[in-house]
Amino acid sequence: MRLFVRHTTRYKYDQPLANAMQQLRLTPVDNPAQRIIDWSIEAPGIERATTYSDAFDNIVHMVSRAGPVEDVEITATGTVETTETNGVIGKEKGASAPARIYTRVTPLTHSNQAIRKLATLAEVPDPIGGFHELMHAIRDKVDYKVGVTETHASATTALAAGEGVCQDHAHIFIAAARSIGTPARYVSGYLLLEDEQASEAHHAWAEVRIEGLGWVGFDVSNTICPTERYIRLTTGLDSRSAAPIRGIRFGGQEENLHVEVDVAQAALQQQQ
Repeated sequence: MRLFVRHTTRYKYDQPLANAMQQLRLTPVDNPAQRIIDWSIEAPGIERATTYSDAFDNIVHMVSRAGPVEDVEITATGTVETTETNGVIGKEKGASAPARIYTRVTPLTHSNQAIRKLATLAEVPDPIGGFHELMHAIRDKVDYKVGVTETHASATTALAAGEGVCQDHAHIFIAAARSIGTPARYVSGYLLLEDEQASEAHHAWAEVRIEGLGWVGFDVSNTICPTERYIRLTTGLDSRSAAPIRGIRFGGQEENLHVEVDVAQAALQQQQ
């Protein structure tokens, strides 16, 4: 399947900034499930950006803009050809971060007794079946609902609330997997929505590393493994380290953020 993506992020500040610096993790990379056909980023300072790969092999563009800065608009667009792999990314050769890094607990993926109890569902001879059971159990306990958790709510907070969004589901799944010693990572990306799917086009899910198979994705919000309708953008320990945009600003007090993400089949997009 060939997918077209347009991802626009707009920032507006209550007072002009003296300076703004941002890390843009807005460039997907090839893997067994996707091939990048074309991709570009429009952002203030992108022509002078420093580009590098971070510890999790995400491509980063570091941009800066001198003041006065009243607003910033960043747009990533591109076409990606995806392949159905049943969520299996497999074993990665030459990865910067060893798999054991993804057993590290962060403030957002800390577990408690309730999460460790859920994790026992995956402690079975068939890990694929076990993690599917875990995925469904989390979804049963945490309804998909926008606006009920904070931007970076922890796994324990989201589970206790019983409501949350895709990043909350991913954090709980990751916390459970790590509590039994299984490497797990957070994935941010895009999703071509179907009518019954409960999520936004800018989406998040989790991957676990299963012995003999490699990395396998699980989308708790939609209780499926990622399909050809998914594009992987970034990976990390949690939603903070995998955030598509992170920045530092000097000046201003309040920031208004607006994000628009459109995902469509490329053939349909070209006809419009």
